[in-house]
Amino acid sequence: MSQSCLIKKCTRTSRGLCDCCQQNLCLQHLNEHNASLVSQLNPLIDEINGLGDCLKTLNIQKTIGNSRQKLEQWRQDCYKKIDCFFEQKCQELHQLVNEKVDQQREELKRMHLKITELMNTQETTRQDINLLTSTIRQLETNINEIKQTCFTLDTRPLLIDDMHVVINKPTEHELDLSTLSHVYKTIPCSKESFRPFTSNDRYLLMHQKPSLCLFDREMNVVKQTLWSYGAIHDMCWSSTLNGFIVLGKNNIYFVNENTMAVDNVQRIEERYWGSCTCSDTVLFASTNEWSSSIIEFKLFPAIEMIKEWKYPLTCSKDEAIADIVYNNGNLALMAAKYFLLFFCISAVNINNETIKIVPVSVPQ
Repeated sequence: MSQSCLIKKCTRTSRGLCDCCQQNLCLQHLNEHNASLVSQLNPLIDEINGLGDCLKTLNIQKTIGNSRQKLEQWRQDCYKKIDCFFEQKCQELHQLVNEKVDQQREELKRMHLKITELMNTQETTRQDINLLTSTIRQLETNINEIKQTCFTLDTRPLLIDDMHVVINKPTEHELDLSTLSHVYKTIPCSKESFRPFTSNDRYLLMHQKPSLCLFDREMNVVKQTLWSYGAIHDMCWSSTLNGFIVLGKNNIYFVNENTMAVDNVQRIEERYWGSCTCSDTVLFASTNEWSSSIIEFKLFPAIEMIKEWKYPLTCSKDEAIADIVYNNGNLALMAAKYFLLFFCISAVNINNETIKIVPVSVPQ
């Protein structure tokens, strides 16, 4: 038995399954859906044409400009080394000839003194004349030999290993440090100030003994409060709480961005905190010890511990977590192993309560 078209109020018999909506439609509605699909090709053509125009206007020289400049600098440095080597060898040639010339010059000087002495005394012998003449002829021969000296130079072609310049293809999401701007401004810090700092989209929070200070984009202090709670191990921003989380030795503090009021929200004596980071819903804090743990706290309505990941899920027994950062469902861990640093990425699935460690190689 034939089916009716599934379009509402259509009484015609269906003629086939529409590829667009996966419904049995009549011929008219099949044609309408097909026309609708075909009409969607036009904007795609426009996008392709736009991308083609973009490629035409792409300035390749600008794209490779920085790399070309580095290559040019490498070439100039190589030229300087070749020129320096050339001058060194030229000096060696001059030195070899000068040694022979100096010898003949000394002999000429000695002969000149001898003849002068004989002339002053007005006394000489045939033997003296013969000896002087023979010596002069030998000097003449030696000087002519110097003039005709031909050095044998053993030269080798300068071989350039292709590995002297290695062009690496850009890696997706790789940070190109060469694109960073020059230093805009420096904030001086005393040795007594604690090193951790963090920021949100407006302010930079850092410790300037004896205060905890908020800096604006111009690096000016806009707010500050006296910090009398001991060492600061780490800090991070929580968009959920609209404030800053500060880790002390055993305490977790909340700093209100507007009032700079400091509240002690957690104290766990047996925990020695190392680093922290926030997602939209939770706070992650690592312990500062070998075979570190990662503690998860819920942020709302109050900061409370809900989970703990321990060794060997977090790191090896002889490793310690130095820093953690949360982004898009993943925790990036920086771990230390007996003074040797390496990086690993930890993929944390919050819903399934699992953690997976994936090592990442670090360029030498």
